[in-house]
Amino acid sequence: MGVFELSVKQQGEPALVAPAEETPRGDYYLSNLDQNIAVIVQTVYCFRGADDGDGSSACVVLRESLAKVLVHYYPLAGRLTISGEGKLAVDCTGEGAVFVEAEAECAMADIGDVTEPDPSVLGKLVYSVPGAKNILEMPLLAAQVTKFKCGGFVLGLAINHCMFDGVGAMEFVNSWGETARDLPLSLPPALDRTVLRARDPPQLEFPHHEFAQVTDDDSDEVAPPPHDGEPLLYRSFRFTPASIARLKALAPLEGRPCTTFEALAGFVWSARTRALGMGPSRRSKLLFAVDGRPRFAPPLPAGYFGNAIVLTSAACAAGELAASLPRAVRLVRGAAGAVTDAYMRSAVDYFEATRARPSLASTLVITAWSRLPFRAADFGWGPPAAYGPAALPEKEVALFLSCGEERGGVRVLLGLPAAAMAEFQRLVEEVTAA
Repeated sequence: MGVFELSVKQQGEPALVAPAEETPRGDYYLSNLDQNIAVIVQTVYCFRGADDGDGSSACVVLRESLAKVLVHYYPLAGRLTISGEGKLAVDCTGEGAVFVEAEAECAMADIGDVTEPDPSVLGKLVYSVPGAKNILEMPLLAAQVTKFKCGGFVLGLAINHCMFDGVGAMEFVNSWGETARDLPLSLPPALDRTVLRARDPPQLEFPHHEFAQVTDDDSDEVAPPPHDGEPLLYRSFRFTPASIARLKALAPLEGRPCTTFEALAGFVWSARTRALGMGPSRRSKLLFAVDGRPRFAPPLPAGYFGNAIVLTSAACAAGELAASLPRAVRLVRGAAGAVTDAYMRSAVDYFEATRARPSLASTLVITAWSRLPFRAADFGWGPPAAYGPAALPEKEVALFLSCGEERGGVRVLLGLPAAAMAEFQRLVEEVTAA
């Protein structure tokens, strides 16, 4: 396929959409689980067509319903600030979210497969503040509606991760869709994040290896990881239910059978470690987020507005990891099982006491979006025809996404240097070839 240059023309200036009614002012508390992930997450939702054929009505509906839903989610209309404690907080100014209308000089089909993200294309469908030097200069929510010649349109969202995790973001998008369809909110947001305040004094009950710098077992091995600094290729790999079943069969565990996440995370961690050619004694670390909502005691309120994910970690010598898929899967299961109410409260307190950030040296970070209900984003035109991230993950990140209509299938998106990607692809084909 030749190089496709997407031409998108912004219509007018970006507008601020304020809540439709007066909302509370003042500082809004962000918990310690919101502090370490103040990054902009960009997603796109492709819709086949609005009734008027040119997408104009879509802009009106989305803009008006955004103003209404922001009454419930009013902190999104504020601006990020630094509290007296030196932490991120929201100044609820009521200024509003950014809303941009744009027009593409092509049909929506021309942008290609959204599931194989090309940032040079999809990046034009999401608004970025020109010249913003840091996260404080970016809005908490920016929405861009791009109309296409075919009558289809794309809703591109840029949301600061400190406002919510994937579950919370989907609940917000679902609430926005319900508002657009003149329905009451099926799950109003629970705005009080002080339920996750640190204890006084903080009680550090666990070592929290997720923050630890990886050190090698062999002190002689001080060389940087192979391929360090090389440009990355990004690829998406499709795991069908049949290939996931094969992976599970390759990693039988004691007790209950392994879950899809355990099998896939163990495989991706092991195969990526092999593909990168890490020295056998170099320690490889895995980080992934666990949804704490059902694990807190008592559970967080339904509709909790904020991050309720807690990082957990596993580490293993690369040689051991590359040689044994069951070992990798067991480590994943152990890391997930370690996340209890006591562990999560300790993680909140750990940040309070140390202000530490997770170390990403020799680390793979897995972000699982595969169970998020993207297709529930219905604003009146039915579910999106396609959806996904607009930007590629960081070099340490592998993203798990659902395979659209195929139940149980998972796509894995990650970046590796060319030689490592070829080896990773070979390892994937060993288990996915029917």
